Order: sequence, then C-alpha cells, then structure tokens
Amino acid sequence: MIRTTSLVSAAFGRLVVAVALLAAMVVGVGMVSVFGKPPTAPVAEPPPEQDVAPAPVVPGSMAPPVEEPLAQPRPGADPVREWADEVSVVVDIPARAIVSYVNADLAMRRYQPDCKISWATLAGLGRIESNHGRFAGRLLREDARPSSPIIGVPLNGAPGIRVIPDTDGGALDGDVVHDRAVGPMQFIPSTWRKWATDGDGDGIGDPQNLDDAAMAAARYLCAGGRDMTTGAGWWSGVMSYNYSVEYGQKVFALAESYAEAGNRRR
Repeated sequence: MIRTTSLVSAAFGRLVVAVALLAAMVVGVGMVSVFGKPPTAPVAEPPPEQDVAPAPVVPGSMAPPVEEPLAQPRPGADPVREWADEVSVVVDIPARAIVSYVNADLAMRRYQPDCKISWATLAGLGRIESNHGRFAGRLLREDARPSSPIIGVPLNGAPGIRVIPDTDGGALDGDVVHDRAVGPMQFIPSTWRKWATDGDGDGIGDPQNLDDAAMAAARYLCAGGRDMTTGAGWWSGVMSYNYSVEYGQKVFALAESYAEAGNRRR
C-alpha cells in the first residue's frame, strides 16, 4: 500500500478536484453500482504487441508485492511526476502513464482506503490492454490520451471473442452493430457507462483518457469491498476484469516487476 507521507502530500492538493468529481460521479451511478459485483468483462482487445510471460503463481494464492512511490520533491515541483520520470528510466512505461496510475492509486486511498489498489497493478493491466496507450505505434500524449483513439475489434463472436451487440449507438466505438473495447484500459461501452469516472478534473469521463480510464479501472477492481493486497481479493478483482488465469498471471508478473522497479527508485 502506498502510504500518504509528507513526500507526496503536495500531490494531493492537485487531486482534490478529481477526487471530488469522483465522489460526485459515484453518487450519480449509485452506491450499488460502486460496491456491487461488477460484470465480467469480455476478452479485451487489442492484444498486447509483445508477449508477457505469466508468473508461476496459483490464482488466489497471493497478491503482487506493493512498493511505495517515494518522491523527492523540490519547491514548486510535482512529486508524482518527478517520481514517474525516475521510474520510467528503468521500466518501459511512459512517465505520463505512471502519473495516471499513481494518481488513481492516491485518489482511491482517500475515497476507498480499504481496497489498497496498487499503481503497479493498474500499470500491469494497462500494459496488457494497450501497452500503456501505445498500441500499434501510438504515442501517449501529455494530455493522457493516445495519439489516435484505441478501438478494439468488433465483439462479434469470432473465435475467442464474445458476442456483444451494440449498446451505445456507436458513440464511443464508432460501431452501431457490435460493441468494441475502447481506450487505453479497454472498456466496452456498457461497462464504461457504469464505471465512467473523471480522473483529471475536466468534468468529462473519457475512456480514451488514461487519467479517467485508470481511475475507472481502480473503482472496478475495488468493487465489493475487495482488499487488493490479499490473494483472494487481488485475483477476484483482476479476473473480473478478464476471466482468464493466464491473463491474471501476466498481470501479476508485470505488477511484480513494476513494483520492484519503483522500489529501486526510492
């Protein structure tokens, strides 16, 4: 769990608006939506550009270790961004993506502290779902959006893919026949409608914005009062995102490596 210390206190001032908007959105969707059991998401698309070796762990046995991002702030500096810049040097995650994951972690600690969601787990999901917003040669911009929208394949019942008819009139995915997963965290439109969150304080919940999508993913994983530091809680959350043991093992391996990299920059 990332402890709130004086070293990251500067970051929270910047998060007040986002946290307040998060709370307001929770009221909008209702507490049952937030704390109820989330629907199981379909196999997310697009697939990772490079394969990830699954961790040799048994589902439910343990959660990845959690390390604390300890920034070294300077007067007038952003400690989260400074720490993200340091970590991005030793791990293949854009610094701007790390900021999104860490800010979601920090905000959720204030909003739902018993969950203890880790930035490293969110980063593991983001790596598999879209390579941190860089799928197919895209770049993650400083506004936390990929250089062009990320839209998955049609969920039309092709081999290995569920059938999900259109639920949003093509508003998010441009497809009026079938739903498609959208954005860096690959939400299907119906799931986004339930968990949509404004993570950057601009008044809009946009699945193509990694600040928003990481916050929504954190809420989704924390549903039902999960403790993401326990084996049972972590695996339940990750497999609700994608019900696949191999998927969970890959996220575990990534989260473990990201936490270790973050620890080296303390």
